[in-house]
Amino acid sequence: MKAKQLFAATAALLTLSTTPIGAETTLEALRIVDPFARATLPNQPVAGGFMVITNTGDTDDTLVAASSSAAARMEIHEMAMDGDVMRMREIEGGLIIPAGETVMLKPGGFHIMFMDLSGPLVEGNETEVTLTFEMAGDVTLAMPVVARGKGGMGHGSHGGN
Repeated sequence: MKAKQLFAATAALLTLSTTPIGAETTLEALRIVDPFARATLPNQPVAGGFMVITNTGDTDDTLVAASSSAAARMEIHEMAMDGDVMRMREIEGGLIIPAGETVMLKPGGFHIMFMDLSGPLVEGNETEVTLTFEMAGDVTLAMPVVARGKGGMGHGSHGGN
């Protein structure tokens, strides 16, 4: 698949919505809320994963990796406007979760990228994802798979990114 087609497919599944999911996981000072992944189209090789991470501690932590049996590899990405062009890139060194702050992994911004999917992500299913943080270590959580145009982030306003 050409890079342009891959980007278009990825951008198509990264649209903001407001239906709450409601799951919560705690790992040391980190609180992870509303994890979800988007259902994929047939033969789609990538998918996005989203959540809200709050660091209630006094020390910054960094999300350095993610893994799942649903994908051959996963990356931590950022989407941002570069002039009139939306660009997506892997965040080198991981995503910093500052002490006392909340970071949103949401459509159109920071997100977990499932790459080289082992099969489609089907609405109504769940996929397990292991997140690796520099300080807090590993945590495995279930990510509900939701339809395109639906998903979390409907639980109120959060600070941070």
